[in-house]
Amino acid sequence: MEAGGLEWLLVPMQQLVSWGAAGAMVFGGVVPYIPQYRDIRRTQNAEGFSTYVCLVLLVANILRILFWFGRHFESPLLWQSIIMIITMLLMLKLCTEVRVSNELNIKRRSFAAADSKDEEIKAPPKRSYLDFDLNYFWHWSKFTDYVQCVLTFTGVTGYITYLWLDSSLFVETLGFLAVFTEAMLGVPQLYRNYQNRSTEGMSVKMVLMWTSGDTFKTVYFILNQAPFQFSICGLLQVFVDIAILLQVYLYSYYPHQKPVPHTAHQASTKAL
Repeated sequence: MEAGGLEWLLVPMQQLVSWGAAGAMVFGGVVPYIPQYRDIRRTQNAEGFSTYVCLVLLVANILRILFWFGRHFESPLLWQSIIMIITMLLMLKLCTEVRVSNELNIKRRSFAAADSKDEEIKAPPKRSYLDFDLNYFWHWSKFTDYVQCVLTFTGVTGYITYLWLDSSLFVETLGFLAVFTEAMLGVPQLYRNYQNRSTEGMSVKMVLMWTSGDTFKTVYFILNQAPFQFSICGLLQVFVDIAILLQVYLYSYYPHQKPVPHTAHQASTKAL
């Protein structure tokens, strides 16, 4: 009787823990971007956050969804990808609006040397998602350009996946590319910090949540016997997170003094 009563209690508890873990997997990836989103809205400055992080996550999660059609994995991971794509689009929308509003004055100053200054101020040059100049790629003036780029990538990769869905080699390669791309999530931010010789403008809370979330996710992969690509790339992702935290420590205790070219720029930086 005692054993039966104990089992009656344990089964619902195990189910509850399972649901909690699944919920954490679906929505846990979004949580780290909440403090970064709030910081950008508060300061109206997106320079410290690399939007290439959004690019990496969009590519990784689109590929993961396509991988699901070839090899079904757990539903929470699929829903996590859908939620993450929506979140990254929201982050891009905010960063684009903030960057464009801050660049308006800079464009006016730079156009001052042009012959048709007034005309260029009224109608700044438009950037299309078809412009693959490395200076402008993923640095467009309108959020719709990012949406068009994402839709184009999804359409092309989706069509290729449809053609090769019967190939197990292609499906496994697709799965590896998905998790390997996600493992590179922190690399753009790592490089941005290195370029700036500072982590100012980057939410440390976001990186701490990355680290804890990636650690949880990797353990989840291992315990639930997810495809081996998930576990290996999860470990790589944790190492990148730790490298960014080391940057926070190094640049805090050994700051790099950068020359400030304009007094106005210095004043605006202090105001932030």
